[in-house]
Amino acid sequence: MNIHEYQGKQVLKQYGVSVPEGHVAFSPEEAVKAAKELGSDVVVVKAQIHAGGRGKAGGVKLAKNLDEVREYAKELLGKVLVTHQTGPEGKEVKRLYIEAGSNIEKEYYLGLVLDRETSLVNLMGSEEGGMDIEEVAANTPERIFYEAIDPVVGLTGFQARRMAFNMNIPAKLVNKAAKLMLGLYQAYVEKDAAIVEINPLVVTGDGQVVALDAKFNFDANALYRHQDIMEMRDYDEEDAKEIEASKYDLSYISLDGNIGCMVNGAGLAMATMDTINYYGGSPANFLDVGGGATAEKVTEAFKIILSDKNVKGIFVNIFGGIMKCDIIAEGVIQAAKEVSLEVPLVVRLEGTNVEIGKKLLNESGLNIVAAGTMADGAKQIVELVG
Repeated sequence: MNIHEYQGKQVLKQYGVSVPEGHVAFSPEEAVKAAKELGSDVVVVKAQIHAGGRGKAGGVKLAKNLDEVREYAKELLGKVLVTHQTGPEGKEVKRLYIEAGSNIEKEYYLGLVLDRETSLVNLMGSEEGGMDIEEVAANTPERIFYEAIDPVVGLTGFQARRMAFNMNIPAKLVNKAAKLMLGLYQAYVEKDAAIVEINPLVVTGDGQVVALDAKFNFDANALYRHQDIMEMRDYDEEDAKEIEASKYDLSYISLDGNIGCMVNGAGLAMATMDTINYYGGSPANFLDVGGGATAEKVTEAFKIILSDKNVKGIFVNIFGGIMKCDIIAEGVIQAAKEVSLEVPLVVRLEGTNVEIGKKLLNESGLNIVAAGTMADGAKQIVELVG
């Protein structure tokens, strides 16, 4: 789960990380009021969306007076920002962060991420702040430094100071930077974050080390123990179908294609999408119903797939182990009747109770194309949709 920049800064403040003062605003009037309260000579008006690259897309404005604050707020609210992370459809700006300006001397990059190869959290730092870290990694990887963190010991003061030196933070500010890193790591661990990024981290003219941005992504499996983080969830920033799927414990991700997929098991789902692509089709979603799905769960999965207006056909590919094929068949039949299915449907069943499942489908009276293999099913649905 992602949260907005201003929410991330609220979390960081709890751990002693220095951030500029600011207030959220949902209207131009609220933006002006926030700017008055800050009393800063320069105010930054920032669009709040769950995507990076806002500055390059025109989503960050410097205002030198209240009139400019009002003007920029009117310009940004309701605007669709298109960045390298939003895709071509962009995201609509529905809230702003009004922040006191900072006297920036130098920008840096700082982040924490789980390295899946070593199963260790890594502190990442670079003096190339304010840029896309992916570009730095591709063009000048030697400018990014890493500190692998022992989960028992945690981030040590020595590691934090070494990172500050490697990032070329001024020697007189190394201890301040190290303290910020230690607070950042504590927030990462205690809040069960998956990724934390500060880009940029800045050194100011008055000798402060400040987090000028804050990007948090949290482990969804741990949110049950962080009610304060759950309350920060912005449903407007999420796909409505993915929200609905989460209510039924379904793993669903929207894609850009026109062939709906319902599969059990993440690996089989990925293989199914690859096979559809191989035969010239385009998957409309990733949907894993899991190993213990009920007929009701399958029915809801079917409804969610069909709620996507781009779906022109559906491929159900089930290998029954824990999941029994007859349960899948019952769910498919129930859903198809409830939604008055009008698009082609190809079903491939294999495994536990497969004969019962096939019998139920054959006797359902529905127009269902049976497939013997995954490749056969993928080829047929692509042909039917085409």
